[in-house]
Amino acid sequence: MNRRTVLTGSIAALALLASACTGTGGSSQGADAEAPDDPSEAKGSITVLTHRTDLVQDGTMKAYAAEFNKTHPDVKVEFDALTDYEGEVKIRMNTENYGDVLMIPAVIEKKDYPKFFASLGGRAELSEKYRFTDYSTVDGKVYGQSPIGVVPGFLYNKKVWEQAGVTDWPTTPARFLDDLKAVKSRTDAVPYYTNFKDMWPLTQWTNVNGSVGCDTGATTKLAEGDPWADGADLRVADTLLHDIVRAGLAEKDPTTTNWEASKPKLAKGEIATMWLGSWAVVQMREAAKQAGSDPDDIGFMPFPAQQDGAFCAVTSPDYQQAVNVHSDHKAAARAWIDWFTDKSGYAKANLALSLLKDDPLPEILRPYQDAGVELIDLDDAKGAQVKSIDNSSEVGIYKPDYRQDLVDLARGARKGSLDDFLDGLGARWAEARTSLGS
Repeated sequence: MNRRTVLTGSIAALALLASACTGTGGSSQGADAEAPDDPSEAKGSITVLTHRTDLVQDGTMKAYAAEFNKTHPDVKVEFDALTDYEGEVKIRMNTENYGDVLMIPAVIEKKDYPKFFASLGGRAELSEKYRFTDYSTVDGKVYGQSPIGVVPGFLYNKKVWEQAGVTDWPTTPARFLDDLKAVKSRTDAVPYYTNFKDMWPLTQWTNVNGSVGCDTGATTKLAEGDPWADGADLRVADTLLHDIVRAGLAEKDPTTTNWEASKPKLAKGEIATMWLGSWAVVQMREAAKQAGSDPDDIGFMPFPAQQDGAFCAVTSPDYQQAVNVHSDHKAAARAWIDWFTDKSGYAKANLALSLLKDDPLPEILRPYQDAGVELIDLDDAKGAQVKSIDNSSEVGIYKPDYRQDLVDLARGARKGSLDDFLDGLGARWAEARTSLGS
């Protein structure tokens, strides 16, 4: 698996465990334990849970561990690669045995981080060096740190778009649809590919939030208002996805899509466009090499919306690494997280945005820089509140289900109108906000 698997299961068992962790019968480490600040004294054996099965299988993670040992020779690093990362970790977290280092699964609500993870330090200090610290901050303490940042965008085959006569990035959803129609009429490529069957790619559309209005407070608006109000970012995004499918600009049968197979198809020009994120570019370029195509054919463009003549793109963390609060080797676990973020070169290898604020933009984002695309970091102060509303409403903006329903609506496999569908989501969201007192 090359990307996170989206969780759709119940969180009841983990809620019970979180409650138990605050009682007297918990681990001797205690809730909200601190990961030692001096990783130079690290020693012992640690297990790192990872969703990057591909990097474990090809030896890349082993090579990272070997480099890490040059600095920390007394730490032995073992990897446990999980294909269904979210599903398997959810089960393991009903015990205290969920590795020493793990990526924080989406099922864990932010308010519960101190019950499962050791603090990495205060936000005031860490935020001077790293991006995205507020995404894992609870009561001023940081509990997770992502090795990379990501930027959403359309991956596209530049050669196909040029064959269709399109050389400039579209600036509006309507123009984007016209460009896809040109791809359909002038080339043999599928204009847009939903990756419907694999489900998780549909969740990427939520990352449009903030880009349309170029608003760092977009997450706060989700917590305080209707995400599908007229002109709201998610309504714009979901309307575009609907209109792409309704116009016959996507694959004929979304139920037969295949994520792994889509990569060489985009690389070879059989698919023209997919909405994903900057993390996917390196995978598409590698697919191009393997297919005998030119990796430079893989392009990356922002969402087709502008404010004051400029595009905006939201930056956000990928999976955040954390230290198991029950680990017997917290110093070693913390040393791994710090080294992997600061020294490993993982972000550069994946053409990803570095967590280090002083690092330059990755090569894949140079066109964004040249075109004056504004990269904005969202204020996540109300991110936990948004997840609570989302869970209560059962809408699932971070899950694939409602967008699968949206695609089904667009292709005629589900009855109803787009307005009624989106207004219904808004009504459920409002009801949940009211019940939670938001």
